[in-house]
Amino acid sequence: MLRHAIAPPSGWTKAPHTVVRSRRMNSDAKILLLYVQGLPDSATDHPLGELARKLDMKGRSYQQAKKQLTEHGYLHEWRSQGDGGRWMTEQLLSSTPLTRDEAGSVRAKLSPEAGQLERPEQPPCPRPPSAQSPTVGEPTTWPVGGYEPEEEHDEENSPPNPPSEPKPKPKQKPTPDPEATPTPRSLARAERVLLSLRHSRRELLLGVGEARALAGKAARWLERGVTESDLRHALLAEPPKEGVRSAFGFLGHRLTHKCPVPAAPAATPEPPPPPVRALIACTGTGTGTDAEEHLFRPLGDETECAECRRATAYASWMVDTDTYDFPADMTWRQRVVAVAKADALRGKPA
Repeated sequence: MLRHAIAPPSGWTKAPHTVVRSRRMNSDAKILLLYVQGLPDSATDHPLGELARKLDMKGRSYQQAKKQLTEHGYLHEWRSQGDGGRWMTEQLLSSTPLTRDEAGSVRAKLSPEAGQLERPEQPPCPRPPSAQSPTVGEPTTWPVGGYEPEEEHDEENSPPNPPSEPKPKPKQKPTPDPEATPTPRSLARAERVLLSLRHSRRELLLGVGEARALAGKAARWLERGVTESDLRHALLAEPPKEGVRSAFGFLGHRLTHKCPVPAAPAATPEPPPPPVRALIACTGTGTGTDAEEHLFRPLGDETECAECRRATAYASWMVDTDTYDFPADMTWRQRVVAVAKADALRGKPA
């Protein structure tokens, strides 16, 4: 890429590279920042939204640009309430990012009366009517509870037609996990296996409540394909030499860590290959006694080889079109058979 740049002698604005090359701000935010920085002092007493409208920047474009400038420290705002109860917004747009404290220091230098406009977030309760001085002019309403009257906002805070908020989607019920909630039939089978262990080993005697508490773990293995016999064998195999102190704890540990893995299903056998047919003599080699006989292996019930079947089809076409032209890819055998068949169809002797 070639570049030719000449700095203008006047009427220009310095643009930091951090602004021009920033990937975190869109073009609207950059243009709005540079446009305001290049304005004379007499034109900076207008709100940022009014200046943006002069650039044909409205609605969402302005709100997005303002949000990005605020997030990256180029724009700072202060809301304050004057003596008459009127709320006002003071904005500071800098060419370099500033922290909140740094922006406050710049504001204090540029606007000495800024400190006098500060008011607490919750305005004090109004004095009783008897203690107030009489006022002149039309009565005004007092701000209630620290909320700001919407009609007195200086800065546009929303686009003309704000988008409607999406309706919250109804919460979907979670899909039950088949392993977490075994079927009643599996639970009954598992409980029966656990209660039958005492007949093989007396120390594995379980109460009905204990068997039901362990039935959930055992039922999961049954639902995975383990048979009742394999489950019983896994719980009884390799008894500890020191014996079992707690049948409930011992069986719970085995159900968690030493249950058998269900056998993989047997692979479906591949179908046997089709039988190999015997060689037969082709019946389409010609019509004369000197016709050369050849053999081929049929795939079905056909009696002619592939070459002769093609020659038969081409012979019908030769009779219909009264031509003896052959395609270039036809073999000599196909041509001879095609001519013989065509002559036979025309009634000529072979």
